Amino acid sequence: MIDAVRLAERLREARGAHGLSQKEVAEALDVPRSAVSKIESGRRAVSTLELTRMADLYALSASFFLSDDAEQRSEDLAHVLLRALPETREDPHIAHAVRSSVLLCRDGASLRRLLGRIVEPTVPNYAARTGSTSEAIRQGEAVAREERRRLGLGDVPIRSVAGLIGDQGIWAAATALPDGLSGLFVNHSDVGFAVLVNRRHGEARRRFSYAHEYAHVLFDRDRTITTSRRDNASGRLETRANAFAAAFLMPPGGVAEQLERMGKGRPSRNAQAIFDVANDSAITAEIRTRPGSQQLTYADVAVLARHFGVSFEAAVWRLKSLKHTSASESAALIEQKNIGNRYIRMLDRSPHDGAWDPDAPEGVSARGAGSGHDRELRGQLLRLAIEAFRREAISRGRLLEIGRRLDIAGDDILDVAMAARPC
Repeated sequence: MIDAVRLAERLREARGAHGLSQKEVAEALDVPRSAVSKIESGRRAVSTLELTRMADLYALSASFFLSDDAEQRSEDLAHVLLRALPETREDPHIAHAVRSSVLLCRDGASLRRLLGRIVEPTVPNYAARTGSTSEAIRQGEAVAREERRRLGLGDVPIRSVAGLIGDQGIWAAATALPDGLSGLFVNHSDVGFAVLVNRRHGEARRRFSYAHEYAHVLFDRDRTITTSRRDNASGRLETRANAFAAAFLMPPGGVAEQLERMGKGRPSRNAQAIFDVANDSAITAEIRTRPGSQQLTYADVAVLARHFGVSFEAAVWRLKSLKHTSASESAALIEQKNIGNRYIRMLDRSPHDGAWDPDAPEGVSARGAGSGHDRELRGQLLRLAIEAFRREAISRGRLLEIGRRLDIAGDDILDVAMAARPC
């Protein structure tokens, strides 16, 4: 147990590290500012209740202030977060949001211990050194395949990435983070494993961020905290996590199967051989697809993105990495991301239900993909109409008629249909 002078010093340092004034702390404790000043100078004893409240305010445990273990103090989670997220010093709202999320994780871990329900994370440790970008990509994709196998996911879309992470004893939450930060992974004795993603980002992007941070759990747990920022995205650890997330959310087999269902991704010529039992020989034939029928349009990408719950851009780059599109085709599709996202919203819109918006922040689009009893039928019909119009198999009037049946404004369905036609 430390003495009163050292306790006062630690309380003063913790307040300063969080950028709080004595007045703000006093208001939180419901005491005069002079009381905080005296506590921090060692001229007034701090009560157990006051110490507990101050610890919560600084996202620390009360035992941290009382322990004489220097190593424990140097590894305190609040200080690690402050070093990793210097922006929180300038933005009280973000600082409070991060602190609240950390407190929830810490309280949850404490409750688990109290109830004797210590949860040991079941996720394997795939830690490995990576010497190049290509090696990082290979590692990410290989572990994504293994994790899907281990978890029995097959090639189907993952309904809730956050839920999947949570089921393995890892805290997962969306909270307010700096704009340039998509997420972070924390590995600390106070909370165990925790993954936080930016709740200000769209739903599809949050799903990708959860998968990305899950990769850090699998590969990089030797670090106390790992941040995923816009300015470190080209690093090998981030590249590996991105490769994992793309392959984990959009497995090659699942992508190929979905393209097959859409009648896309087939070769222009396909030789077939059929056994002729009468002549004990083979009958050969060559099946040719119609010219242009296999071209992947923005509408196809939108359907794929919606199916796997990812952003339009993520689906485009995944198709390129799997060699379903060329570099020039991918670039052209990316240029159509706005109409693609508009199309996704149209697919999900129903007269009776809210829509899943891949770009909506958390709280704006609370209803996930799957709402609406006629959603799948509407999606199938709309996709077929767009494709038929693209091939000039139906007229403008017929397209508008289908739009009316789907309760889609004429201008909207014309815009997305015209965008699918070659320039």
